[in-house]
Amino acid sequence: MDFQLWMYYTIAIMILTASPGPTVLLCVTKSANQGYRYAIYSAFGSLLAIIGIITLSFTGLGIVIASSDVIFSIVKYVGALYLIYLGYKSLTSKQESFHFYKDKGTNQKERFLSFLSGFVVGASNPKAIVFFVALFPQFINTDNSLLIQYFIFVTTFAILELSWLLFYIYLGHKSSSWFLKKGRAKFFNRITGGVFIGAGVLLSTSSKS
Repeated sequence: MDFQLWMYYTIAIMILTASPGPTVLLCVTKSANQGYRYAIYSAFGSLLAIIGIITLSFTGLGIVIASSDVIFSIVKYVGALYLIYLGYKSLTSKQESFHFYKDKGTNQKERFLSFLSGFVVGASNPKAIVFFVALFPQFINTDNSLLIQYFIFVTTFAILELSWLLFYIYLGHKSSSWFLKKGRAKFFNRITGGVFIGAGVLLSTSSKS
């Protein structure tokens, strides 16, 4: 793969992954009120989902999904409803203060739920499918090995995406002392709840264009 072409791809992906979105908000929320370890599981869940989207787009299945109004709408509304659900849970929470789990690394159920929430948020973003369907044709060289190019694309994305998510998780964790004060949980839940619902509404009105 041409180095200059890879640099252009890297710049495009860096801009994409640096932009805060639902996954970033989810990871920051997890890091602030449960601890960074659970947030990391959410990050890996989202990363796995997006890699799946990249794979679909690269193999051509993404074109079918992106061009189908029915499939696009299903994915869009599932994601929107889940974000709105997360927002509703936050807005109706009666929690006044955050309390970290004492045993952050061994609660298997919470780890799975954190991973699952990240996967759902990552997988239910139809814009990612459209983005990669539009992006890959610009960088694929049919004269070179497609498998090698696929691994380069995925590896580059995974490193940048995970790096940014870990950065946001770190910010959330460093802010945890502020969030742990009494009464801050209610304030934080209202803010994040409103943002999640807003993101869900925006996602529900999105189009493939």
